[in-house]
Amino acid sequence: MALSSPQLQRFLATEFNFISNTKNANRNHLTTTTVISARSPCRCSAIAIDAPSSLTDVAGIRWGSTSVQGTREEMEDDLIIRSDGLDGFSFAAVFDGHGGVSSIKFLRDELYKECVTALQGGILLKGGDFNAIKKALTVAFENADKKLLNWLETIGEGDDESGSTATVMLIGNEVLLISHVGDSCVVLSRAGKVEVLTDSHRPYGSNKASLQEIRRIREAGGWIVNGRICGDIAVSRAFGDIRFKTKKNEMLKKGVEESRWSEKFISRVVFNEDLVIASPDTFKVALGSDAEFVLLASDGLWDYIKSSEAVAFVRNQLREHGDVQVACDALAQAALDQGSQDNVSIIIADLGHTDWQSLPLQRQSFLYEFGQALATVGIVSLGIWLSSQVSF
Repeated sequence: MALSSPQLQRFLATEFNFISNTKNANRNHLTTTTVISARSPCRCSAIAIDAPSSLTDVAGIRWGSTSVQGTREEMEDDLIIRSDGLDGFSFAAVFDGHGGVSSIKFLRDELYKECVTALQGGILLKGGDFNAIKKALTVAFENADKKLLNWLETIGEGDDESGSTATVMLIGNEVLLISHVGDSCVVLSRAGKVEVLTDSHRPYGSNKASLQEIRRIREAGGWIVNGRICGDIAVSRAFGDIRFKTKKNEMLKKGVEESRWSEKFISRVVFNEDLVIASPDTFKVALGSDAEFVLLASDGLWDYIKSSEAVAFVRNQLREHGDVQVACDALAQAALDQGSQDNVSIIIADLGHTDWQSLPLQRQSFLYEFGQALATVGIVSLGIWLSSQVSF
């Protein structure tokens, strides 16, 4: 069973990283409850249909969910998981608000209702026509935004400028559908390999998605200053944000009053479309037996932890104890430990294809056998050390 040098290096890197990451994951797990509760202000909640840890729904998916306020003065994130109303498909969404909490409070239930209606209670999902599903979800998002804008006009004398991103997952029949507005992100762990499934809607950067957003904003009559639309908002697709939709002219006049720009400047501005939109990007992903779990989180996680690191962290957590909710809480704590200054909201959907509890035993058995094989070909000291790492 002699391995070439490159093979040996790859194996050692994988296995030693597994041992190290397991210890680190366990340390984060042990500190999650005490450290989170000690932070102020901070909130951590499992919203998975008000059910216990690691809820398993009718589709065999185990869910975990966490929202942590962190150091922010206000909690402007929210999330929802529903396993009813869509004929065997599960619905999960993360909302990342800004400028207040009004928009996320409205959207948490309203967007779900609009999706159920547009998808005909799941009939379209069962039918599998992606174009029909995509069109329905676009209608649902845009209808929810129209209702939100009308509602914002009625509260606070129409001065509520709050908004919210939203990323929705629909899972069923070995298919994952994503409808996405904003800068939250969805990643899939497929046999340990990371697949990033969404692009952030931000008006800066040189990637394809950002360049498309920049072009759309400029064609609509807007401008970008320091990565922000009209020098104000750093996300280009969102619900609400009334000043960039139905009150664009009022926004210009307010800018003059605040000396942000001149009367001469606004006399040259012509708006053709809304600067911020709620039309989603929609994707379809086939799952299959190698799909382990889906991780959806707000940018309070992704701005501080890479997708590959987050997936490795969750995998090690699930190997350690198999509890999806505990893994969620520990990942949120890890983001805070990395210095996240934002609210952090996380949903994990364990797809039920992996027996996490059997993996440590499989790995230990492999380590032992590999160590014995090394010893037989003369690499005695390393072989003995590897074998000693096993505790059956």
